[in-house]
Amino acid sequence: MLKRMKMTRIAATKEALDTAEWPDGTLVMRTAADEVLLSPVVENPSLSDEYAIVLQDGAWAGAWFQPAELLAFLERNCEWELPRERPAFAQGAVADVATKLWFEEEKILLIVPAPYAAEMEERMEA
Repeated sequence: MLKRMKMTRIAATKEALDTAEWPDGTLVMRTAADEVLLSPVVENPSLSDEYAIVLQDGAWAGAWFQPAELLAFLERNCEWELPRERPAFAQGAVADVATKLWFEEEKILLIVPAPYAAEMEERMEA
């Protein structure tokens, strides 16, 4: 169910990330003030921070779900409030697994560290 995902991780100044322009269709997940995860992989992003660190990051596994499929699980296994607006990015523990979520109107992307994919799948099936 959860498949390995290749992404781009960028660590750069807040200002560089705030002003960056990303290719159309790129999911920009702001994981910290000075860090983003991008999906799909973005080659050679243009950033104003000459010291930015840009890495391809294959350490994630994820899948898209229909909201009806996933929201009941999230409501039972997430101790924090889910975002109401769409699109939205959120991250935190879900069923005791570090999780990143990208919410769109008609689908939700669930992402976990790849070593925990099987664990998350088991918890989702329980």
